Amino acid sequence: MTRSAPPSSARTRTGNFFEDFRLGARIVHPTPRTLTDGDCALYIALTGARNPVHCAAPVARAMGYRDRTVDDLLAFHVAFGKTVPDVSLNAVANLGYADLRFLAPCYPGDTIRAESEVIGLRENSNRRSGVVYVRSDAYNQRGEPVLTWARWVMVHKRDPESPAPATVVPSLPELVPAAALTVTAPNPAALVPAITGSTDCWDDYAPGERIDHPSGVTLEEADHMLATRLYQNTARVHFDALAMRQSSFGRRLVYGGHVISLCRALSYDGLENAYAIGAINGGSHTNPTFAGDTLYAITEVRDRWSLPGRTDVGALRLRLIGLKNLAPAELASPTAPDGKPHPNVVLDLDYTVFMPRKSRQ
Repeated sequence: MTRSAPPSSARTRTGNFFEDFRLGARIVHPTPRTLTDGDCALYIALTGARNPVHCAAPVARAMGYRDRTVDDLLAFHVAFGKTVPDVSLNAVANLGYADLRFLAPCYPGDTIRAESEVIGLRENSNRRSGVVYVRSDAYNQRGEPVLTWARWVMVHKRDPESPAPATVVPSLPELVPAAALTVTAPNPAALVPAITGSTDCWDDYAPGERIDHPSGVTLEEADHMLATRLYQNTARVHFDALAMRQSSFGRRLVYGGHVISLCRALSYDGLENAYAIGAINGGSHTNPTFAGDTLYAITEVRDRWSLPGRTDVGALRLRLIGLKNLAPAELASPTAPDGKPHPNVVLDLDYTVFMPRKSRQ
């Protein structure tokens, strides 16, 4: 007796394919998420993050926050995860970010929701996929904006023969200027060396300086799977091992945002007083990361900015380079001789952090 497969349910959400997107479409993403103390603790367990503002309530309150804040990147990953079922469920890969601004701190107990607008579309030459550009905004339970960012993602087509929309590639800013940064800590001077373990402040860093962070971390299969579930990121490339056997990679990809978190946590040694992220100016995942890879981090100081109206805090524009299976001392340049990213470089992130100043002029 032959059994036929049950019919597919029309209730099943299969996600959007490239040809489903329309320029200017506004998407209100479902399933808001309340961030809890448990989420924050699990994030520390999965990344090793050590920023005192996120793990020591007395420190955060002394700096003028209501309580310890949710790690900036945890808030971003959760907000990002809200967008995945509508934007990148059928992704080949997430390609990059731009103009990511942290607008207000998130605290345990806050509820995050997200909306996105399609701002660009470009079909790939193979006609099997295309690049979708979106601007996403996250809000708390009071409707206050807490995050905004642009990203572009390569998405499969449902039918390679389906007509492609007109190509529109948005113009995105190279960086978030100092005047557009939101400084949220009223009293950053409360972040003293006895708390962070370092006397280095904004004044001590110089453009052109390179910091080879000393530690590495091996990324286990269970770690990245648990982290991606924490973020409620449902992209198939991270979860479906059977489907990914048929891909060019042959296995699941680690969510690139989790790679950012791990490299940011590794960079604590050398940037101990960088207490908050103000912006991510741009970034790309230059090579894939898989379970079993060991990650290392390098930071290059790109610029040092004074902030309008503030003499107690400054901003450092940094380049965070994530390496896999290669110690920082062995990397002379993140660019290979052929001009492409070095094969061991998995992350190239341009971002801006806040740091207390020693000087007051």
